[in-house]
Amino acid sequence: MMRTTFILLRVIVAIAVLAATVTSFADSYAFWVEARFRDRTTLVVNFFSYITVETCLIAAIVLLIGAVVLARGAIPEPRWYAWLRAGTVSSMVVIGVVYNLLLRGTVVTGAGAPQEWTNEVMHVVAPLALILDWLFAPGRRRLSWAVVPGILVFPVAWFVYTTVRAPLVYDQMKHEQVWYPYPFLDPRLADPPLIPGGTVAVVFYVVGLTAVFGAVAAATVWVSRRRRRFGATR
Repeated sequence: MMRTTFILLRVIVAIAVLAATVTSFADSYAFWVEARFRDRTTLVVNFFSYITVETCLIAAIVLLIGAVVLARGAIPEPRWYAWLRAGTVSSMVVIGVVYNLLLRGTVVTGAGAPQEWTNEVMHVVAPLALILDWLFAPGRRRLSWAVVPGILVFPVAWFVYTTVRAPLVYDQMKHEQVWYPYPFLDPRLADPPLIPGGTVAVVFYVVGLTAVFGAVAAATVWVSRRRRRFGATR
């Protein structure tokens, strides 16, 4: 019964996340057409440069793979899948926290007005579902602490990619030669309390978020190492 429940949960959440992502992209593309933006190729790349979009697509794939793993009775789950799932859970949790604390209500540059349900699915429903799946789904494998640095590769690579790409992209909505997916990464806009603005503020955010990623990754691994509770398997 437990196995069937989580097979269904993984499939349903994966479909919901894919639907939210596709709807968000379709709405954005319709806005670009209506606004007569010429370089839509760059806008498409911009859309898929949001870490939320990338992580949601990865999460949907991981959940569907997980449904197959459970359906085939693979308990404990394969080691490679456990690593992948831990990284996905960690990323989704951080994305949910950052969105709800820093970005809720923020206007996304060049994407039009997103439907509210898509934001809720991508930033609230998906993170909560993956947490429940990690805690209670049968077959979770005990992970080594060495997995934590591996989980950090994705967010660090994304920060580097975003920083290098930003000055190379022309923002067709603001008519300026720079584009950042999130305001806290833009030295002109980043202004945390008690910290000088500009580049110092961006470094503060990047270091802080990397630390949060590390803490969440460590907590994810810690959960996997507990005794046989929450459906864990050694």
